[in-house]
Amino acid sequence: MLQWLPGSKTKVIWNNRQGDFFGCVILDIKSGRKRFIPHPVYTICPDGRTAMTLDFERVQDMRPGYGYAGLTDPNKNVLAPDNAGIYKLDLQTGERQLVISIQQIAKMPYPWEDLSDAKHYFNHLLFSPDGSRFIFLHRWQPNPQNKKRYKNVGGWGTRMLTATPDGNDIRVVDDFGFTSHFIWRDPQHILAWAGHSEFGNHFYLYTDGSKDVEIVGKDVMTRNGHCTYLPGNEWILNDTYPDKQRNQEIYLYHVPTGKKVSLGSFYLPPEYKGEWRVDTHPRFSRDGKYVVFDSAHGGNGRQLYLIDISRIV
Repeated sequence: MLQWLPGSKTKVIWNNRQGDFFGCVILDIKSGRKRFIPHPVYTICPDGRTAMTLDFERVQDMRPGYGYAGLTDPNKNVLAPDNAGIYKLDLQTGERQLVISIQQIAKMPYPWEDLSDAKHYFNHLLFSPDGSRFIFLHRWQPNPQNKKRYKNVGGWGTRMLTATPDGNDIRVVDDFGFTSHFIWRDPQHILAWAGHSEFGNHFYLYTDGSKDVEIVGKDVMTRNGHCTYLPGNEWILNDTYPDKQRNQEIYLYHVPTGKKVSLGSFYLPPEYKGEWRVDTHPRFSRDGKYVVFDSAHGGNGRQLYLIDISRIV
């Protein structure tokens, strides 16, 4: 979770382990001053004062590689605990407050099946651009007799929700069970790869708090990937998972014209698989002129690479 602390040009923040608990560090790279907070962060509000976080031990227990290894989930044997979930963290005082429990969301009506015997967790929190709301995914491992339904998403179900940082005004954005990568386009709209009972798997643009939804890049963005909007929302940066030749593509999609611009295809060696795979996770610089991505294609392990896209955008 290493990132610049929003609102600061000199401070960075990252998660670490401190003895028998996870926490985070805020470092001023100019002065060298360091501050420890006894709780980890997941997503940080644009004002740099508030973070939303969750139980990384439970995430790791439910889906290894997405949480942090080394500590045991105290609710490992509890299907939907009421003392764990999503927390609001004050980055100035270090105080943490549980605002949405796993049990609370697990009890919400779900139209597709009975979730009472499933094991639940949260993942993938993300603040909206104005900090007024955040996304979270409610995920669960269903009863074995229902796993056939989820065979294309690893045997678990998903629904995407949003809420205020205080845990209020909870809205279900998508509940068909297949929501994957997503990004806020603006404070009201969310782009996400998801399944739909009528239209199938696509990138969809949802309107938060509404039933309005539209397909984006229907004939171009045809595979799941780590999507994000460049500044101005005219371009979408995206990637793909390895194809049959184990190549991963990174590309730009021009929303007004529907044009796709490939930035490259990168080979993923076969030893990088499962929990140890290298997804490219492309992200852009603050001015939108560069793309940075992860890759192992160079034969020297997992590295960071930079692409100049200034002539394209």
